[in-house]
Amino acid sequence: MKFAALFNSKAKLWVDGRKGLLKRIKQEVNLNEQLAWFHCASLGEFEQGRPVIEEFKERYKDFKIVLTFFSPSGYEIRKNYEYADYIYYLPLDTPQNAKQFLNAINPSSVFFVKYEFWPFLIREIGKREIPLYLISGIFRKDQRFFKWYGSQGRKTLKSFKHFFVQNTESKELLESINLDSITISGDTRFDRVFSIAQNAKKIPVIEKYINGKTTLVAGSTWKPDEEILIHYFNENPAKFKLIIAPHEIHSENINRIINSFNSDLTILLFSESNENNVLDADVLIINCIGLLSSLYKYASIAYIGGGFGKGIHNTLEAATFGLPIIFGPNYLKFQEAVDLVNQQSAYSITSFVEFEQNLNTLLESNTLLKQKGELSAKYVNQKCGATNSILNSTDIDFSEPKSFKN
Repeated sequence: MKFAALFNSKAKLWVDGRKGLLKRIKQEVNLNEQLAWFHCASLGEFEQGRPVIEEFKERYKDFKIVLTFFSPSGYEIRKNYEYADYIYYLPLDTPQNAKQFLNAINPSSVFFVKYEFWPFLIREIGKREIPLYLISGIFRKDQRFFKWYGSQGRKTLKSFKHFFVQNTESKELLESINLDSITISGDTRFDRVFSIAQNAKKIPVIEKYINGKTTLVAGSTWKPDEEILIHYFNENPAKFKLIIAPHEIHSENINRIINSFNSDLTILLFSESNENNVLDADVLIINCIGLLSSLYKYASIAYIGGGFGKGIHNTLEAATFGLPIIFGPNYLKFQEAVDLVNQQSAYSITSFVEFEQNLNTLLESNTLLKQKGELSAKYVNQKCGATNSILNSTDIDFSEPKSFKN
């Protein structure tokens, strides 16, 4: 990572953020307070844990919250998050760091989100008999815990007091290695996106831009997604209004996207838009962060990027607004995407031809658009409730932290 930091800005943030970290934590954290520690790998896991953090803070007002991130993409964006009292990078997972970190925060309880399993930290938590919970956990049979060589991983899992998992498969896999403190609580992201939909920002310039017309919002797109979208729009610019919120918003990438459109189209950046010039725009490109979840409020159809790469981005933010959804072929690791495809409110495409066919089908029937969108919204609404399931559990222990001597 130190070598990569010479060339990569994210790696540099990762390294720099950990310089003098433990010393700073020791100086800042007040051990006379009741502390709960929440850990998230990155921004996506934070959004998953966020409903629990905020409901926890509402219920247990005397507690202070320590929030840690492994990745810069989580820490740098949420380092001023109002519901956490102390926000840090996670120290590197070594035996000595684990002891020093836990000495510095001495939490009453610990919550890891989804699939963070740092063995030295977890085993040190277990030694100190601090209640440790996994929330929105999801397990797959190809993980090391369930292999013949996974004994050390299984030993790590035994330090968890309770697993709150997303599905039956995860519960059965944990039971197969003799773990039994398991609740199928569902995925807290449903609670989060439902809350987002109820509190979506009003964006007047977007209202002016779409002007009541059918609108496709393309969120977190990458180059392969954009090539398909732009190819179609260049041939059919009058069929709908297009908003693209690319995953990478640096100027080089934004310029590449702009130059991919036909020269006779008017492309406008959100940062340069106002309620007058947006009326003449054919395409609106979102070149800032923090708007996407509210943009879906104005969409008729959503395209979710990432499916031609490592995997699609968040489909639930679009589904909660009652939208039919289109994305690329790499979606099978995301249960909600599989469910949406199975209930036919989402379409997975592998090529421009498939995109063209599915989009044309949707655009040709307002009735079909509405029916598919209602299916998406109903799916999200039925899955809400994981946050209360977790915090109402009788297995949650918020007693005073035990004293521990190394």
